Amino acid sequence: MSKCFSSPDQGAHRSRVFTSESVTEGHPDKVADAIADAVLDAYLRVDPEARVACEVLCKGGMVVLGGEVDAVDAEGSVDHVAVVREAVRRIGYEGVGEAFRADQIMVVDAIGKQSTALASSLTRTGDLAAGDQGLVFGYATDETPELMPLPILAAHRITAGLAQARKSGAHPWLGPDGKSQVSVRYEGDRPVGIATVVVSAQHRAGMAVEEVQRLLREELVPAALGELYSAEIEVIANPAGEFVLGGPEADCGVTGRKIIVDTYGGMARHGGGAFSGKDATKVDRSAAYFARFVARAIVLRGLAARAELQICYAIGQAQPVALHVDTFGTGDAAAAEEFARTFDYRPAAIIERLGLRRPVYSETTHYGHFGKPHLPWEA
Repeated sequence: MSKCFSSPDQGAHRSRVFTSESVTEGHPDKVADAIADAVLDAYLRVDPEARVACEVLCKGGMVVLGGEVDAVDAEGSVDHVAVVREAVRRIGYEGVGEAFRADQIMVVDAIGKQSTALASSLTRTGDLAAGDQGLVFGYATDETPELMPLPILAAHRITAGLAQARKSGAHPWLGPDGKSQVSVRYEGDRPVGIATVVVSAQHRAGMAVEEVQRLLREELVPAALGELYSAEIEVIANPAGEFVLGGPEADCGVTGRKIIVDTYGGMARHGGGAFSGKDATKVDRSAAYFARFVARAIVLRGLAARAELQICYAIGQAQPVALHVDTFGTGDAAAAEEFARTFDYRPAAIIERLGLRRPVYSETTHYGHFGKPHLPWEA
């Protein structure tokens, strides 16, 4: 009987295409993430020890805030409405006639105080413990200088390029909403070129669809991809045609719905926990950052060309209950895991090593939480 899968030797040399997507900061889910991280940063400026779990829903002309906060002088220390308006203004939703407009948004504030039982359970062992069970993954690959998979890196370049072109005034017809999708050809584990780009960009009314498509294909995508661009790439621009109505005015946005966009574009596994709106005592954020930090160290040390690290926690315990390293046959898995076990994975140690009490989270919200050299877990 013939087998429907490849042997390891065959798989090492097989051709494949892998695709990842990215969204702009004006995408409704990313608007929600941005507001959540802005609320978190606002509390950390008041109290570096603040514990924040902020969830956001945005639709039409309304933003709903939910979650819990435990901070010094939490009552009244942060003006939630002002934080929401400024976050939306930074994204670019401030034009006359927009239903979702920074100065006119109705904010429903349902943020409450974190229960004392939950707060005390985090420290009852004498060390900062995990506030919940959970598992996280970190990943690194030497296929790009940023140690990130090429598909998600290229997709982020395009969406970030759209935002830069809009904010610089070079292309004022662009709106805040948009998305990209990049398909990369691989021979074995190595990328050999970008095959297809799909890009959709919000634009102002009155712009001819054909002109928008031409500008995307001939100017904006080549500029965003830079040295990654080639004339052989198929660029599919605004395939649905007109894209005038976008953002929360068109679709509902909710925090935590872009977890694959936020991480490795599907190239690595995901523990399921979202990042935005959560302070560093939540290990599904801080430990995911540290897992990336250690995976990078494994690749930089030459122990593997690709490395994926899994860390698992139990509620009320500081030390992880399990740790696993996969090098996908690209290195010494045993040596990589032995090296990984030299790090301290206690939440308090992660927070201290990466400086996670600082209000740095609004810098992470858009275009991926990894691969940005200025972030401490990328150092």
